[in-house]
Parts: sequence; C-alpha cells; structure tokens
Amino acid sequence: MSAQPVDIQIFGRSLRVNCPPEQQDALNMAAEDLNQRLQDLKVRTRVTNTEQLVFIAALNICHELAQEKVKTRDYAANMEQRIRMLQTTIEQALLEQGRISDRQGAKFE
Repeated sequence: MSAQPVDIQIFGRSLRVNCPPEQQDALNMAAEDLNQRLQDLKVRTRVTNTEQLVFIAALNICHELAQEKVKTRDYAANMEQRIRMLQTTIEQALLEQGRISDRQGAKFE
C-alpha cells in the first residue's frame, strides 16, 4: 500500500505527513499522545518555548523507549532461562523414565 498525506494537529500546529491508510489510526493516537505530553510539559516546566518543549518531550520519549528495551531484554533473558530449566527438567524426567522402563522390561515403540 502506498502512503497518503494525512493532516494532524500537534500543539496548535498543523502538520501534513505521509502515512499508509492502515496506520492512520495509530498516527492519530501518536499525535494525540505527543500533544498531551507537550501540554503537560508546558504546565509542569513553565517553559513556553515550543522548540525547547519538543526537545524535552523527545528526550523523555527516548528515555522511556530505552527503559522499555531494557525491560524487554531482561524479560527475554528470563524466559530463555526458564525454558532451559524446563528443557533440562524434561530431559532428566525422560532419562529417569527410560531407566525405570528398562528395569521393568517395557519398551517404547
């Protein structure tokens, strides 16, 4: 699909960006989120310079993204460790089952 121009409003300014039609809702939600962040920053910091607010918001978003990447990496490492533990447990159980079966003369076919 080709991108189409979409008009969005951020912090009182109109901006036209190209966006695939299937992503337009996500773009609008992102624009609303950014607009709200800028409004909140303006109130919290009392900074009135729009350019400064945009840079502060960008830094905050980058920081949040970095934190989420660390969380995702840690979660993936934790899941890998759990999978390895489960795999080891299953392998040990199968080995023990094989020993028990060998003693009882049963065979798997």
